[in-house]
Amino acid sequence: MTSAPELTFIHVLVSDPRVEPLLRELGHEYSRRYGRDAHTEIARYPDEEFTEPHGGVLLLLLERGEPVAGGAFRRYDATTAELKRIWSHSAHRRRGLARRVVAELEHEAAVRGYRRIYLTTGPRQPEARGLYLATGYTPLFDTEADPETIGPLPFEKHLGEALKP
Repeated sequence: MTSAPELTFIHVLVSDPRVEPLLRELGHEYSRRYGRDAHTEIARYPDEEFTEPHGGVLLLLLERGEPVAGGAFRRYDATTAELKRIWSHSAHRRRGLARRVVAELEHEAAVRGYRRIYLTTGPRQPEARGLYLATGYTPLFDTEADPETIGPLPFEKHLGEALKP
């Protein structure tokens, strides 16, 4: 008989050493897909925007104490949280971990009084586009257009609808 691995969400600061794999892999992935250094994109928002006092959160999903996925949100406006840095460790993909992270971020945003989630993903990230469509996000762009002609692909989700049983 096999038991399910222990998965636990924790809230962390960007400075937590367990966040390093998330930032490293996101940077590598962005650089590979877009052909430029991704550190500018990752550093676009100050770390404090992902802390509770500033209306944000950064969480990691740990499996037996090791980070396997994570994500964050920041205050976009008074009623909207913006998802950022959604990540699944390269050795743990295709397990539904990103879906779990998105659901947990939605829950955390709702608890903090946000009523809407907004996010963008890059045009060369079809996996992310698929994730957001599969989890009930509304595309704010023409889904028939070539993503390369659009730039960042915006999505939204209203949390009142998302959290109903």
